[in-house]
Amino acid sequence: MVEDLLRTSAPQVLAAVARRYGDFDAAEDAVQEALLAASRQWPADGIPGNPVAWLIRVASRRLIETVRNEQARRRREALPQDPVPVVRGDDELTLLLLCCHPALTPPAQVALTLRAVGGLTTAEIARALLIPEKTVGQRVSRAKKRLRDAGARFTLPDDLEARIPGVRQTLYLIFNEGSTASSGSALHRVELSAEAIRLTRQLRAMRPADGEVAGLLALMLLTDARRPARTRPDGGLVPLAAQNRTLWNREFVAEGVSLITDALRRFPIGPFQVQAAIAAVHDEAPSAADTDWPQILELYRLLESLAPGPMVTLNRIVALAEVDGPLVGLRALDAAGLEHYRVAAVRAHLLERSGDRAAARTEYRSAARLTLSLPERRYLEAQAARLA
Repeated sequence: MVEDLLRTSAPQVLAAVARRYGDFDAAEDAVQEALLAASRQWPADGIPGNPVAWLIRVASRRLIETVRNEQARRRREALPQDPVPVVRGDDELTLLLLCCHPALTPPAQVALTLRAVGGLTTAEIARALLIPEKTVGQRVSRAKKRLRDAGARFTLPDDLEARIPGVRQTLYLIFNEGSTASSGSALHRVELSAEAIRLTRQLRAMRPADGEVAGLLALMLLTDARRPARTRPDGGLVPLAAQNRTLWNREFVAEGVSLITDALRRFPIGPFQVQAAIAAVHDEAPSAADTDWPQILELYRLLESLAPGPMVTLNRIVALAEVDGPLVGLRALDAAGLEHYRVAAVRAHLLERSGDRAAARTEYRSAARLTLSLPERRYLEAQAARLA
């Protein structure tokens, strides 16, 4: 109870303290100390009536106590201690924009967002991203230094609209890493995908007229809806075509379909909306055999024109093979010249469908050697063994 309350309160507290004192770095350190104090005191003394106000007061005191230079003393004297600052509606958006500042690298943006906006501890981020705690600490420290060097302040930037795509992309990266982990023994890292969905819900509440934010949230919900069916009890991977669709989260499917239907009707079309539309076609099909592959193929062609990339091309080729047959797909795959372990996996699948089991077995083994995900490697090795 206390841990969940602290996690949900942390972004509001940090936003209020950073806005009040204008120093994100010092505010972040002070809020961490306040959270630590609360984790020790609240279980014994009880949760205060206004937890956010309590945390803001404690963090403000910590910040003032640790500031030693003349400028901080003047700020401390100038700012009243009461009343507690009110968390404004745009504070969390400002915090997201600050964590996704263009001066930061994508890994730094992800780490800082999870720490400052998500409220995750350094240890939790390290476990989620499968990297050492020291690495997370260094990323966060370097990110804050870069923000200082770039002169970043806790205010809504003049180029707000130009910054929002970076925020969307950071949330997308966090969700993707949680939905299909790029390495390690687990296919999912639920804490990451759940946090990405929570933060994207907040972003949409702050920007209800942003069609791409709606599309991103719809994509997350429609993808996460399949999570219960994506693995067997032993952790083994289950491909989309073989999943038990009765296990899918129908509430997420319904919400995602509603979101993307509304977004496509009201807003200019964008890449996240198209990806969500593709996910909706999959999720609304009663079975794999009922999937509307011609519609998916057209959507991937549209997505390739809006946001070209190797994975988009690969998925378009998969859809093409479903519509026109595996041999057409193999020719398109050879012509594309893509390099990724999933290319070998797709080639193996198409070769098997075309009847060339020996070549398919070789490609499955090749794909298994290249992936860093243990569940994917086991699945690909099992496919190769099945064709032996």
